[in-house]
Amino acid sequence: MKHKKTRIIFIVAAIIATTSIFCLWQNNAITTTEIDYSNTKIPDEFNGFRIVHISDLHNKKFGKNQERLLRKIRAVSPDIIVVTGDLIDRRKYDLDTAIVFINGAIKIAPVYYVSGNHEAWSGDYENISSKLLSCGVQILDDNKVKLIKGQGKIEILGLSDPDFLTSYYIDGTNSSRLKEHLKGLSDDSVFQILLSHRPELFDLYADKNIDLIFSGHAHGGQFRFPFIGGLVAPDQGLFPKYTSGVYTQNQSTLIVSRGLGNSIIPI
Repeated sequence: MKHKKTRIIFIVAAIIATTSIFCLWQNNAITTTEIDYSNTKIPDEFNGFRIVHISDLHNKKFGKNQERLLRKIRAVSPDIIVVTGDLIDRRKYDLDTAIVFINGAIKIAPVYYVSGNHEAWSGDYENISSKLLSCGVQILDDNKVKLIKGQGKIEILGLSDPDFLTSYYIDGTNSSRLKEHLKGLSDDSVFQILLSHRPELFDLYADKNIDLIFSGHAHGGQFRFPFIGGLVAPDQGLFPKYTSGVYTQNQSTLIVSRGLGNSIIPI
């Protein structure tokens, strides 16, 4: 009986230790996913164009001056870096940490950014956007820019987060302005890249024939299970549809980052 009790204690301790190590790894490891994308609309001048996508940093620190993360970015020599929101976390708000990353990233490649719900709810977005602009970041909230290489041209457009119109998750998503801005920005005659924090609005992007979309927000489904995928995501609920990787609909392709930090649930 004593041996049985000792074995149970040992098993429980092993499970706790394994879970703790796994959670520590999950919160500190940086996984790089490489995706090859092709489209006949892309001008030849942009063949081999490399984009690094960063999302949902949530004030997470990866070494002194974010050097572990910046080293990963330098290693792939990107042409541009796109950031799809939640650089900061409104609960553990620390703009300085976010700016340390941005200052390092801008030395590697031009940075294009759109807001997330945490910036919207921070109450400090005017200051956030001012600091980003002073660093040289291109803020694309409800705006677009042209990228030109030789005779080739593509467009990068962005949408501000719809939670500038709400105050908490329980309010739902008011996408009325987002639809309006997207209608004004979309142009099927040119290859377009859209930055938008929200993957759950993929139907709206696909309806406007946006070619390539970068998003975050879903945190990989928070908990992932083999053969099932993500368990829960903000604004998608249980068993969310868009949590990680590549999704296609008509001529549109959505790429969802699992993010680098977390909020509320530290996993």
